[in-house]
Amino acid sequence: MGLMDKIFGSKVTYPPLPAGNEAVARLDEVKAPLEELAYKVSDHMEVVPAEHEAFVFFGKPPKNFGIAWIHDGKVTGLKEFAAEHGLSPIDVGQLIVQLGEAYQHASEAPRYSAEFGGKQMVVIPSTGLEQEVHQIIANTLH
Repeated sequence: MGLMDKIFGSKVTYPPLPAGNEAVARLDEVKAPLEELAYKVSDHMEVVPAEHEAFVFFGKPPKNFGIAWIHDGKVTGLKEFAAEHGLSPIDVGQLIVQLGEAYQHASEAPRYSAEFGGKQMVVIPSTGLEQEVHQIIANTLH
């Protein structure tokens, strides 16, 4: 990305998610809630497929972003997650910092494009990012 892209922004395009990629099967499992989320969120979305679930970064990660967790056929946003688990604003702030760092750790992971709910999304089929997000959530809950 050149200086002008950084200043004015650039719409980076990624190759389509290959049909035989394991991420396709993982995303098919969460397709309905992912499409529902796509209709609700107008921001840029990046999805990390996981086993029977997915994590969706939206906005401009790693600095200014939100995150949703698709699991058990439903979407849990950060606000709901914090309320369900009694997280303080400080806990939520630390969670966001850690998730942003995890996203940065996966900066070299391959990225692809896919469409869900009529919206183009970036797909990051990174086992490392998936595991790091899982660990951050587990550590936050204990």
